[in-house]
Amino acid sequence: METTVKLYSLNYSNVKTYMFALLFVAGNLILPQLAHLIPSGGLTLLPIYFFTLIAAYKYGFTVGLLTAVLSPVINHLLFQMPPAAVLPAILVKSVLLAGVAAYAAHRTGKVSLLALLGVVLAYQVAGTAFEWAWEGSWYVAVQDFRIGIPGMLIQWLGGFALLKVLARL
Repeated sequence: METTVKLYSLNYSNVKTYMFALLFVAGNLILPQLAHLIPSGGLTLLPIYFFTLIAAYKYGFTVGLLTAVLSPVINHLLFQMPPAAVLPAILVKSVLLAGVAAYAAHRTGKVSLLALLGVVLAYQVAGTAFEWAWEGSWYVAVQDFRIGIPGMLIQWLGGFALLKVLARL
């Protein structure tokens, strides 16, 4: 399944860049708070990445990068989640997600299940490699693959559904 959509590549001099980034950061503030109402919801559902995927895929790397960096930092400052110890790994994964999503959207020019699956797997695999090098623990590094599969599925299928809805706007 795929949908042709209008994809954007906003730059830093465009006020819409910051408006969209703030909207997606707000989503990345609210969704994790909801996920944390469920025991181990953050670890299982990986909510901090969802709107970064949407931002970068629909509006380009600049909006995605702002969302990727600001979301975990603001969440940490406001709620101490994610904890400081895991903030570097989450920031790296978020930036990787923004880059891979923007690249895939630019290359394909459409929203497809296959492209989004590739995005989710690419940032997770590269992020796992970074986390392994950073933490020195394979067990910690593969945590998203051990318990975060539901979150990856939400990113893949939920991201596809939301991007399809955005395509109609």
